[in-house]
Amino acid sequence: MNKKVKWGLVAVLVIALGIFGFYQLTPHENEELSAADTQPKKRTQNVLNVNAQIVKPHTLTDEIQVSGKLVPNEEVELSFETSGKITDIYFTEGSFVKKGQLLAKVNDSHLQAQLQRLEAQLPLAQDRVYRQKALLQLDAVSKEAYEQVKTELATLNADIDKVKAEIEMTELRAPFDGTLGLRQVSVGSYASPSTIVAKLTNLKPIKIEFSVPEKNANDIKKGTNLEFKVDGKLHPYEAQVYATESSLDAATHTLSVRAIYPNEDGELISGRYADIRVKQKEIANAIAIPSEAIVPEMGINKVFVYRNGKAEPTAVTIGIRTDAEVQILDGLQAGDTILTSGTLQLRKGSPVKISAID
Repeated sequence: MNKKVKWGLVAVLVIALGIFGFYQLTPHENEELSAADTQPKKRTQNVLNVNAQIVKPHTLTDEIQVSGKLVPNEEVELSFETSGKITDIYFTEGSFVKKGQLLAKVNDSHLQAQLQRLEAQLPLAQDRVYRQKALLQLDAVSKEAYEQVKTELATLNADIDKVKAEIEMTELRAPFDGTLGLRQVSVGSYASPSTIVAKLTNLKPIKIEFSVPEKNANDIKKGTNLEFKVDGKLHPYEAQVYATESSLDAATHTLSVRAIYPNEDGELISGRYADIRVKQKEIANAIAIPSEAIVPEMGINKVFVYRNGKAEPTAVTIGIRTDAEVQILDGLQAGDTILTSGTLQLRKGSPVKISAID
């Protein structure tokens, strides 16, 4: 090949490559993108899956729910009124005892000796009074002599009564019917008035102690009925208020209340916690909805109502509240379908799809 022709072909190739590169680097219009840009953009809005409920009038119970505890009807820590060595114990731990039953005794031998000495003097003192009275009727003695022997007899009887009272103080007796707890002493141990022998508890009936907020203080009175539950028991128990504190607690602004339950079978024991429900009133044919359906906004309570596939907010006026429902006084009617889930994501006109309905 001629050298000039060869170099001519190379020059043509270089020029062609330069033109192609310049075309690639130069900005140019994409016809497909341009066509797409000229089409109107369609805005899509996500449809939210929600739960709903049809508003149906029903009976709404207004009630107070608080926690309390069970306390015994009577309870005391038993101890002697005097000091001494324990000589006898007459009870079994955990046993039921009657009022006045002898439970334990401390040594009273010195008191028994005093009593025997005084009682031995009693017949002679009584005989002196008898003889002096007979002589007085015959004017054989002065009235002063008669009064003296009469006083001596009264003093002797008083001394006998005093020793008998001291002997009673060596005896520990049950102050009321109840069940004894664990024994804290043994025979031979020294007891004083500060020594606890055992605890005596009366649980028939049993008391329920609780407090109610200040706003409910006027609703709780003597005779108010209530229900309470304890852990491990499926059925509720019915009790009745028998007393309230005379004033509110200054620190908590609550009113202390006590109710009573017969507990005839001794099923319940003191110290247990109780969930208490006090019914105040029942409202028939009330419009009430789940509390989660209420959306507070700028001091206004709103509810989203389902209309033609969209969520529409409506302002409502609320009444009483229970643990799960809120009474609606105005804004809803029976048959309305309200949305109960996803309410924080909803806006006026939001498209929704009902997943479940009650």
